[in-house]
Amino acid sequence: MAAAGRRVTIATIAEAAGVSVPTVSRVLNGRTDVSPETRDRIEHLLREHDYRPRNSRQPLRAGLIDLVFQDLDSPWAVELIRGVEEVTHAAGVGTVVSAVHRRTASTRAWLQNLRARQSDGVILVISDGAGPISTELHRLNVPMVIIDPAGGVAADVPTIGATNWSGGRSATEHLISLGHTKIGLVEGPKNLLCSRARLDGYRAALEEAGLRLDRRLIEPGDFQHESGFQAGQRLLDRDDPPTAIFASSDQMALGLYEAARLRGIRIPDDLSVVGFDDLPEARWSAPPLTTVRQPLADMGGLAARTVLRLSRGEPIETPRVELATELVIRESTALFAEAGGKTAQ
Repeated sequence: MAAAGRRVTIATIAEAAGVSVPTVSRVLNGRTDVSPETRDRIEHLLREHDYRPRNSRQPLRAGLIDLVFQDLDSPWAVELIRGVEEVTHAAGVGTVVSAVHRRTASTRAWLQNLRARQSDGVILVISDGAGPISTELHRLNVPMVIIDPAGGVAADVPTIGATNWSGGRSATEHLISLGHTKIGLVEGPKNLLCSRARLDGYRAALEEAGLRLDRRLIEPGDFQHESGFQAGQRLLDRDDPPTAIFASSDQMALGLYEAARLRGIRIPDDLSVVGFDDLPEARWSAPPLTTVRQPLADMGGLAARTVLRLSRGEPIETPRVELATELVIRESTALFAEAGGKTAQ
């Protein structure tokens, strides 16, 4: 039985059971995706501590949420920060933004600072090192949410993403609808689920249109401008270059713009380009970029709301959320029949 005067929370039960807060929430909500042994242990503790789920909400400890990136050198990160900060500000909660820069020492220093300030929750936006951080946060009983996870994530860790497969498919379908049959792709990092999903969407659109997948038209990238420029050089210097290219990020698409410009290739007259993200600069590029809108600010806002609920001991509806993407057609794509320049077949 809990000590007199001490309110028992979901976090209390999670710590006693050696599990995460979302796992206890799933048991309370009658979910089936918890092992029988874990469920029995949690239910025993709930009875032992006389837990009352309708008690008043658990107060935040520090009134702080940590938002952790691999790096902060992208407008993509700015959009996520905007969404998170809008929610935390409205809730009267501070946001601590950090970057761990793929270095073990940086991660260790960040964890030490996290312990010192007793942050109420963490939003992770990192592709490498999430496993060790997740393990330590679990040990500290700090709830977390992951945005765009790199790979397999434990079932009890909430994740926020976007419909990357359908986004990749709609981008490619748009180019096919314009009469393009030789469509290149600049991939994102192969270790990211979102990159693989966009590739799969591209492949699915080609197959559905009866077009052969030509792996020679697929170039690697890392979502950054320079990799798009380099991939564009390789694709456009081919003897039989593509007439259209789908870049898996807006920054890589703008890198393609530069590679085309240096070769006197006009967009969209000679080459159609589609990006992914719909960052602010997509609207102001020349020509304005056709792209797949990823609701980055909404993803950040939902991640913030989710981690705040967990930090207050409140259940969440589902641990896996994908927000819808949307094709935004601008002026960087055109009918292949109208093309009359270097890449016309």
